[in-house]
Amino acid sequence: MPQPAATPKPKAEPAASAPPAGTPLTHFDAQGHAHMVDVGAKAETHRVARATGRIRMQPATYALLAAGRAKKGDVIGVARIAAIQGAKRTAELVPLCHPLPITRVAVDFELDADAHAVHCTAQVETFGRTGVEMEALTAVQVGLLTVYDMLKAADRGMVMDGIRVLAKSGGQSGDWAA
Repeated sequence: MPQPAATPKPKAEPAASAPPAGTPLTHFDAQGHAHMVDVGAKAETHRVARATGRIRMQPATYALLAAGRAKKGDVIGVARIAAIQGAKRTAELVPLCHPLPITRVAVDFELDADAHAVHCTAQVETFGRTGVEMEALTAVQVGLLTVYDMLKAADRGMVMDGIRVLAKSGGQSGDWAA
């Protein structure tokens, strides 16, 4: 009986090239492989990050929100809790983030009648060895996603934009502001 033809071996993918020497991309090792940064030797300091973003919507949707008539209930109250929860769960969502002992999360929402938008700002704090920028950004995104979820029956065309870090402090890289 004839032997079945051998299945050709798949070609090995070329190895990822290592990042250039002196690169600020710390999540790659010398071979270019992703890894979780070792923060064990860093000093524990008070670290704070603030992030912001907004969600724009149709005027009629904004009117429902502003009047408190959304069918799913208190949109801003639920979005605030979701944003706090998002900050706390960042390490589960972003693969190379360290789980952090967050000491404070404050989330503010501001209604913007002129732009038919809701602005979300989150401030996250910790006393640790790495910053909380990702936690602040995640809080903003999850808060805005929750606004979308609670209003999507009225407006599926809402747009989230302007999501960014506003400021960070603490750690060896010092303070930074947009």
